[in-house]
Amino acid sequence: MKVSIAPTAAEQPVQKQLDAYNARDIDAFMEWWSDDCEYYEFPAKLLASGAGQIRERHVTRFKEPNLFGKLIRRSVVDNLVVDQEVVTRTFANGIGEIDVLAIYQIENGKIAKAWFKMGSPRLAPSAD
Repeated sequence: MKVSIAPTAAEQPVQKQLDAYNARDIDAFMEWWSDDCEYYEFPAKLLASGAGQIRERHVTRFKEPNLFGKLIRRSVVDNLVVDQEVVTRTFANGIGEIDVLAIYQIENGKIAKAWFKMGSPRLAPSAD
């Protein structure tokens, strides 16, 4: 028996920013990040502080024609949302995928902090 669960308030900004990420729409993406948000490489390496730095990190990435984050699983506890994703990217050596765990802390309907744990890139087989 499959049980449907209504999305929580904490899920909405995470899903909306993922949708915008996949559409490569930087303005829609940034709507869901607080002005003073923090963006970390898990566990504690600060990569970007504030919406301006997060925007800057993603403008170039959004130019990748193959960019796509596929949600595998999502867990929510209070104001924390944890997504397991497989992200398709254009790496220096070619197109491939990378496993990502993303942890989002939601405050006042926006992403206040986010931590990302990345796996090792897997390049797609070449078409030679």
